[in-house]
Amino acid sequence: MAHGTDTPAHAAAMVEPGTAQWAALRIQHRQTILPKRLTDPGPDAAQLDLVFTAAAAAPDHGELVPWRFIIIPAEARERLADVFAASLLERDASATPEEVGKAREKAFRSPVLMLAVVDVGSPAEEVSAAERMISAGCAIQNMLLMATTMGFGSALTSGKALQSQGLRELFSLRECEEAVCFVSIGTTLRRKPPRLRPEPSRYVSVLSLPPS
Repeated sequence: MAHGTDTPAHAAAMVEPGTAQWAALRIQHRQTILPKRLTDPGPDAAQLDLVFTAAAAAPDHGELVPWRFIIIPAEARERLADVFAASLLERDASATPEEVGKAREKAFRSPVLMLAVVDVGSPAEEVSAAERMISAGCAIQNMLLMATTMGFGSALTSGKALQSQGLRELFSLRECEEAVCFVSIGTTLRRKPPRLRPEPSRYVSVLSLPPS
């Protein structure tokens, strides 16, 4: 679905599905495509169901399902735009109409837009907030990889509006819940050149025991 030549995708197509090499190529093909570079068509209902089903494979200590995703349909984008504008003006009362317009415009990007929400629990609970956040991150990555495998582009976006009271009210967030990021999925208009991935040696080490 992406426009233009896509070497990694073509390479994956030449490898037998189900092999480790095929999976590795698909994973490496995942790339952040900014929402402004995503257009129709987005995933249909059946494809979205696969995306959300992939989230369920995330590690989940205690089987809490501490995360949820709220789809923002076309008819609700105007309300989200109002929240973005109000949040900007709360932070900067001198924001220009152009700046407010740019803030509002972000609500209308991407065919599929959703908010990722995590129930962080309380300090007294057995499963910590950190574990819940890790579970949410795994769920989100599974969704992004499924979208990539189906040929769609995707992105995670954040911003200070996530912490605003207006956003919490719009999405009816409970006191124990945090808005983590927005997830966007759609057809890629344009890709950036693939970024150089860090080598495992940069982030993998072996525990060295002190002499006994």
